[in-house]
Amino acid sequence: MAIIKSVRGFTPKMGSKCFLADNAVVVGDVIMGDNCTVWFNAVVRGDVNTITIGNNTNIQDGAVIHCTYEKSKTVIGNNVSVGHTAVVHGCTIEDNVLIGMGAIVMDNAVIGAGSVVAAGAVVLAGTKVESGSIYAGMPAKKVKDISAEMIAVIDRTAKNYPMYAEWFNES
Repeated sequence: MAIIKSVRGFTPKMGSKCFLADNAVVVGDVIMGDNCTVWFNAVVRGDVNTITIGNNTNIQDGAVIHCTYEKSKTVIGNNVSVGHTAVVHGCTIEDNVLIGMGAIVMDNAVIGAGSVVAAGAVVLAGTKVESGSIYAGMPAKKVKDISAEMIAVIDRTAKNYPMYAEWFNES
């Protein structure tokens, strides 16, 4: 059973039809929308500031969502996929975004709607990722505008994760 823990008087609030894997951890000042999934070994740690997650967002295996005490909250929009082992820290991720596997997004960065942060990319603190673009590298820089095919990948990934969660509810 997932660890859901109150911290400093804050208890996580989850919308309808959310799935938390058996060893997922959600603590503190976390507000999660409907149809969200938090996968194996993922941590959503709202102990030092607020974490708000929109609808249809998936936090994949081993990802860490955190923030900075009294400085940077984390806001994640709707239809966002946070890839395996990614770190999202004290930043804003707008709607319809894919954060690639192993990517790091640091404090006060803003990831514009309809964008991709490539696998392994490091988005430095304060970086503004343009809507509709792909950023890659260390530090992450714009490499190109997003294609129609990549928009379809973002959409498909966000839609598939609630389906995957249903497989676990069947057993």
